[in-house]
Amino acid sequence: MFRPLITLALMFVLLAGVGLQARPAADDDKKNFTAEQVAETVVLVYGSREGLQQIRRNGVERGRVTRINAEGRTEESTYERRFIRGESSDKDKVRLDQKLPTVEYSLIYGNGSTFGIINGSTFAPRQEATVDFSGQMWHDIDALLRYKENGSAINLVGKDKQKNLDLYILDLTDKEKRKTRYYISSKTGRILWLEYEETPAGASAPVKYIRKFHDYRYAQGTLVPYRTVLYENEKQTQETRILTVTYGVKMEEALFQNPESPASTSSAARP
Repeated sequence: MFRPLITLALMFVLLAGVGLQARPAADDDKKNFTAEQVAETVVLVYGSREGLQQIRRNGVERGRVTRINAEGRTEESTYERRFIRGESSDKDKVRLDQKLPTVEYSLIYGNGSTFGIINGSTFAPRQEATVDFSGQMWHDIDALLRYKENGSAINLVGKDKQKNLDLYILDLTDKEKRKTRYYISSKTGRILWLEYEETPAGASAPVKYIRKFHDYRYAQGTLVPYRTVLYENEKQTQETRILTVTYGVKMEEALFQNPESPASTSSAARP
């Protein structure tokens, strides 16, 4: 089993090598940091590539979401997110079950497409309904942790200081040309927030999304932010709090299949 103490020992070695340690480094050393050094340090801080691959192969996450709609009203809901990871993110299977005061529905990603289920019937979700769902796949912490598996390109923009925080700024561009900018603490190697832009259907200008991560804790030896806040054009629109997260949970393939597809009724469930 993956052990956090081993991770901390390895982390110390790598941090000393790339300059993400607390002690100040010489200016000449700072110029030599590479995007890969910073990214690999982040991977190590979150649990190491081997640890993340072994522990986070599948899992179940349950929590609570607070949304603020366009009229300024607050809406509370609960969710359950289940996933099975593939060789890369585009081969993952993800199911998000959401329970709102007036409706319950599911969003499912598999085989490269996204669909919804409500009352046992499938539907094509609107873009606004999938903003957070797709954002957690293509513009989230895991996108950086799995940059090698996904074949993404990374670029170290530089170093900055904001609100008394020393930061590394790292850009990631995946194979579909989706871009995400990460702000990483140079002291801890943790991702503090990220930014990306998307243009909603019918909109004339892109929306700037900022996702901030708080309340970091260890879950089965890997680092997880238990509170995430989403901003759209600098206005807070959503807050997510994880209540429980468990990795290594076996689940049925049928959970990720279209119930109206003939294949879903004939395929065998995985134990």
